[in-house]
Amino acid sequence: MQKTKNGQQHPDIQLAVENFGPIEKAEIDLRPLTVFVGESNTGKTYLAALIYALQSTFYGISRVPWSPHRILQLAGVHYSRHPIVSTQALSEETQEVLEKLNATGQPFKFSDSPQWLRDRLQSDLVNSERFKDELRRCFDLESASELIRFRESRHDAMKVLLKVSEENQCLWSFGIYNSGTEVTTDGSVGEDTVLRHDDRMALRETLNTRDWRQEPVRGFSWMAPAKSYYLPAARSGIMQSHGMIASSLVDRATRVGLERFSEIPTFSGMIADFLKQIINYDERRLSSDEMSGIAKVLEDEVLRGEIEIRQPAEYPEFRYRPQKAEQGLRMSRSSSMVSELAPLVLFLRGIVQPGDTLIIEEPESHLHPAAQTKVAVILARLVRAGVRVIITTHSDWLLEQIGNLIREGEVMKLGKNKTEPATWLTKEEVGAWHFSIDDPVQEILFEHIAGIEPEEYGEVAEKLYNRSVDLRTQLEEEAGGTEVEQE
Repeated sequence: MQKTKNGQQHPDIQLAVENFGPIEKAEIDLRPLTVFVGESNTGKTYLAALIYALQSTFYGISRVPWSPHRILQLAGVHYSRHPIVSTQALSEETQEVLEKLNATGQPFKFSDSPQWLRDRLQSDLVNSERFKDELRRCFDLESASELIRFRESRHDAMKVLLKVSEENQCLWSFGIYNSGTEVTTDGSVGEDTVLRHDDRMALRETLNTRDWRQEPVRGFSWMAPAKSYYLPAARSGIMQSHGMIASSLVDRATRVGLERFSEIPTFSGMIADFLKQIINYDERRLSSDEMSGIAKVLEDEVLRGEIEIRQPAEYPEFRYRPQKAEQGLRMSRSSSMVSELAPLVLFLRGIVQPGDTLIIEEPESHLHPAAQTKVAVILARLVRAGVRVIITTHSDWLLEQIGNLIREGEVMKLGKNKTEPATWLTKEEVGAWHFSIDDPVQEILFEHIAGIEPEEYGEVAEKLYNRSVDLRTQLEEEAGGTEVEQE
């Protein structure tokens, strides 16, 4: 179990896949900061998108695979099918459950929940169509079978196994197996899983609703489930043209538009979700002070300016105003660095909350090496604020700085810091995973000297150095020979 600065708790999440897209085999566990590195076309984005699909399917991966809204839906269906005897009385089973929920100082296990709720949640968990639909949506596919490994033989079945645990106890699990002709699923919730305060409150408030035919369903705004957000590699282009994209889609959504454009290209689910967040962005929706503070640091220290929001028409317009400038610039006139980092600023300022998961593809894109190191510090600040961060990267500079932040945390654990650093990471909080062609995904263990640098980075640097030495030697020999001839 991973605890955050504000006391929130992330369960341990293990994910194992076989024959998934370009990935032969991978077994990873999600840390507060999870890093995917390796060559292109080796599956980093595939695995990140898979995590996003799982998060979306299970309302965020939490200790219990439900959300308050799902409990409300199930309760509404149950009570409409089995009406309560009167508006003043509850079923005998519900009364017993409420008594246990109200008992202070005693644990309430999943097995103590109403039988109808356990049965429906178990049915939800093994419903392959929900996850298959989300896979098709996220990867923009006609069939989830297209994800079966496509590098070599397609005869091996694709496997996706998810295990959520806490202190070596399995809380719940889910698995899906796809042979191309048949899809099977399995999963279960541990009967001994103890519900935390928020889950108990959600269940108690739901069961206390006396008459679902008359009383409106109440939401649990005070207990919004953790969410997952994805910043795709295409975010720069979307920021520069989101208004045009949105208006074009609206035009094509009419009957005449559909007749005119019989084949409309489609987005992957991550890009579509990202675009919706940008189009519907509301600057009045604020994150916590800490999240807003991190966004401000990103603006001041990396962008050296502010991301402004205007509402000239149906869609918001985003501009970049450099420090000491009187007017803002349209995104299309700003640098590529600005259009890359502006979405991160906006998501931190008004969308992402502590406890959420933020997935970022290549946060170093279009950034100067010095800016890349500062972005690494921003990622560490997010971890300290309680956000689970997952990134894909090719940046040696980013990895070097993450290594330094881990060293800072290790020194702090020894009590050797003269002053507490502004931010840090520990080696337990960071998981780095190396992807390569036709080999299983391997963890890169942190070392005090090497940090979390992949071996291939050193090999590339060595080849470049050796080549430069050879060329310099040839030039020096040629220059020496020329001098002899002139004499």
